[in-house]
Amino acid sequence: MDFGVGYFPTHDAMGPGPLARLVEERGQSALFFAEHTHIPASRDTPYAAGGGEGELPRRYWHTLDLFVALTAAAVATSTLRVGSGICLVVERDPIITAKEVASIDHLSGGRFEFGVGAGWNREEMRNHGTDPRVRMAVMRERVEAMKVIWRDHEASFQGRHVSFDRILCYPKPVQRPHPPILVGGTGPGVLDRVLAVGDAWFPNYDESVFPRIAELRSRADRPIDVQVVSVPPDPKVLERLHEAGVRRASGWLPSAPKSRVERALDEWETAIATFEGE
Repeated sequence: MDFGVGYFPTHDAMGPGPLARLVEERGQSALFFAEHTHIPASRDTPYAAGGGEGELPRRYWHTLDLFVALTAAAVATSTLRVGSGICLVVERDPIITAKEVASIDHLSGGRFEFGVGAGWNREEMRNHGTDPRVRMAVMRERVEAMKVIWRDHEASFQGRHVSFDRILCYPKPVQRPHPPILVGGTGPGVLDRVLAVGDAWFPNYDESVFPRIAELRSRADRPIDVQVVSVPPDPKVLERLHEAGVRRASGWLPSAPKSRVERALDEWETAIATFEGE
């Protein structure tokens, strides 16, 4: 099992380039950045963590642009996998996003992992012109359209939510046919979405992931990875994930100055070392 970290790359915390160099030097295999373009001031949609209760942490509306931060991380490193954790594709133009993904994969030499999701904040997606009631269908079509753009010299796509005819869009990704698509989420239909468009399931950690990993494996007719994020620094949890066949476990680092980030990374590494019997 590999290990990685997730991070909200805020403008007032350790920068994405220095952070990426640090976690690469410390032996982590991957770094994932969260995304929110903005947070509506209305706050009508309950915060998804903690059963919808509690105040939304300020990091949610202080993040740098996802692909700008990923570029900084990619050019600062040489072996680290860099990824979106997750990219809110229902809030993004699929042609622009396809080019951004391919560009980072090109600049990094094929080290990009594309975590995707529909998000939870209904006001946020409405501000981008997406009706929350059809967000899952929008996400699926946009991912399918991006796959066509990455694959074809002259790409065309005709769907209910995405439509374009005969476009030329380069560069193509280094990883063929495209970077791994990690489908985030833990909702009731998430495994259907993983099987439809994903190369991996990428849920936040909780106890419910274990029976659903088994369900995913029983339903899949092709290899499907499982990566889990928001993993606590607990060797017993790491052992259970390993036994369930999870390929990578990633813990969150705080959006903070270097000293706090290093303390959290120390705690994560200690848990890994205990799990590995070191």
